[in-house]
Amino acid sequence: MIMINKEIDFSDLGLIEYKKAWDHQKELFSEIVKQKSNNKDKPEPERVKIPNYLIFCEHPHVYTLGKSGSVSNLLINEIQLKQKGAELYNIDRGGDITYHGPGQIVAYPILDLENFGLGIRKYIHLLEESVILTLKEYDISAGRLKNAAGVWLDAGDPERSRKICAIGVRSSRWITMHGFAFNVNTCLDFYNYINPCGLMDKGVTSMEKELGGKQNMEKVKKILLKHFITIFS
Repeated sequence: MIMINKEIDFSDLGLIEYKKAWDHQKELFSEIVKQKSNNKDKPEPERVKIPNYLIFCEHPHVYTLGKSGSVSNLLINEIQLKQKGAELYNIDRGGDITYHGPGQIVAYPILDLENFGLGIRKYIHLLEESVILTLKEYDISAGRLKNAAGVWLDAGDPERSRKICAIGVRSSRWITMHGFAFNVNTCLDFYNYINPCGLMDKGVTSMEKELGGKQNMEKVKKILLKHFITIFS
């Protein structure tokens, strides 16, 4: 019998180097894997609840390339990358190349999907939904684009569709890592140096661009957290 735990331990790491946040994710992921493994060898009364974590943070300028991605979607060389003050990491999530930087809410849910009765497709759908509902509170109508994970504006118009939130996850033993990157006050110039998520014909946007001014990051985080917790727990 699985002990269900839908409580989510939330933390905001603020601006943090990508590798430090990735290492922290891996530590939490390994902790959950170990606890699940130990539970299998224990009688039911001795089993412990498997924890769930949600991390918000921002990163200095960095590009991450998923395991199914192509480095050809990075349009500048190593010297130019350094001149832009950016780094590149090859990582273990799905998807292609994406950008992280200041003014972007990066969310890392490290969840045991068995706690929530979810498969990976439904999980990604719910991640998208938390952002869609957040944008709705700002009167921004957002949705999904067929065969392209993430949150999009004007998804039904091929000439105007633009991504405001990228999603790339890893799941092993029903435990998740990585997550989504939500453009709030993001400097969009850095997307000019990649084919975002491997797509050459789609635009990228932010709340700042759509609303014509910088947004209060703490307020957006609070709204996003509210919807995430409501959806998952």
